[in-house]
Amino acid sequence: MLYNAYELNRAFLSSASALASVGSELLNNPAMPFGYFGMGPVVASALDVFAHAAAPRGKPLFNIDTVKVGGAEWTVTEATVARRPFGNLLRFNHEGLPENAPRLLIVAPMSGHYATLLRGTVARLLESNVVFITDWADAKMVPLDAGEFDLDDYIDYLIGFLEHIGPGAHMLAVCQPSVPAFAATAVMGASRHPCRPATLTMMGGPVDTREAPTSVNDVAVTRPLSWFKNNVIATVPLHYPGAGRRVYPGFLQLAGFLSMNLQSHMMSHWQMFSHLVHGDGESADASKRFYDEYRSVCDMSAGFYLQTIEHVFQRHSLPKGELLHRGQPIDLGAITDTALLAIEGENDDISGIGQTRAALKLTPGLAEDRKQYLLAKEVGHYGIFNGGKWRKRIAPVIEDFIATHRAREGLKAVA
Repeated sequence: MLYNAYELNRAFLSSASALASVGSELLNNPAMPFGYFGMGPVVASALDVFAHAAAPRGKPLFNIDTVKVGGAEWTVTEATVARRPFGNLLRFNHEGLPENAPRLLIVAPMSGHYATLLRGTVARLLESNVVFITDWADAKMVPLDAGEFDLDDYIDYLIGFLEHIGPGAHMLAVCQPSVPAFAATAVMGASRHPCRPATLTMMGGPVDTREAPTSVNDVAVTRPLSWFKNNVIATVPLHYPGAGRRVYPGFLQLAGFLSMNLQSHMMSHWQMFSHLVHGDGESADASKRFYDEYRSVCDMSAGFYLQTIEHVFQRHSLPKGELLHRGQPIDLGAITDTALLAIEGENDDISGIGQTRAALKLTPGLAEDRKQYLLAKEVGHYGIFNGGKWRKRIAPVIEDFIATHRAREGLKAVA
């Protein structure tokens, strides 16, 4: 019933959005003088903001066409190099990279948004790396005969993607996937897998949520797991390929994120409205681009979502040494030669300070000179991987970290 009610509401809003868009365009048409007098500009701007807010959205494109390196501009090629039911592996490359450029797997969050949320992350790291990224599927588009997807499957997908990329690759996990990426590294370390990552960077990830709990953590621990099963899990309606699949709908995830900073989002839309009234279309378009991405949401498998709530936020299974993979305990002590970089934002209100850094204390088998920590000053959760501070202050640290340990492995091979 929950999903069907949402679909009905979405249909109404889609029609209203179309009508509002037509009204705004009519009032902004030079042939219509009413748009220049009285309340015309105000009404046109209000209709434009409403039309944008209520418009239906699909999966965005990365649209990374070129990248600038050393003053030269290079054409970027994007390719799908591995296909799986619940997620593909994309590769970004350009001819300005040397033949031996580092190969970096970026693990995008499976948390309601598409991988394109990391467009800025990919574009910046593409300057010096061949970049691969997990392009997770919208669960409502995955037929039931593809099976279920849970935390075990997530770890297996990462191992499979690293196998596809080959030995010597590097891995970077943004937010939620820090836990399965950390676990996959331990599983591969325990078996001395030849494709285990040379380095693992974890950014704003909930490795140990007992450290500096945030409001997101509080929501997850103040209710029993049964509450989440009964209140936020829904069944995909019949008109989608994944009809009958149990999912955590993306629209609920988006509603949660919006409610956390409702005043800020309301102010952003007021500013968008003001920009339009005063003819500042460039500033209004910048806000629209952000919300086009932010409101593009997808569903995630109920199994994976509920296991994340249980093991990451409620039981803290990985830091306590209790998390299993295919029935076998995950030993973080098995990470002995994958260098670790933990990055946290000083103003992160989703993953508190210390939650990601905990990974460095949980790996007793790894030498201290293979561990590094960065606290990004004056940076919030999204600023860790997007924006000017990401490009100028955080990305260079990651590049240096990868280069340092590549050089170290090269010296080791020579010796």
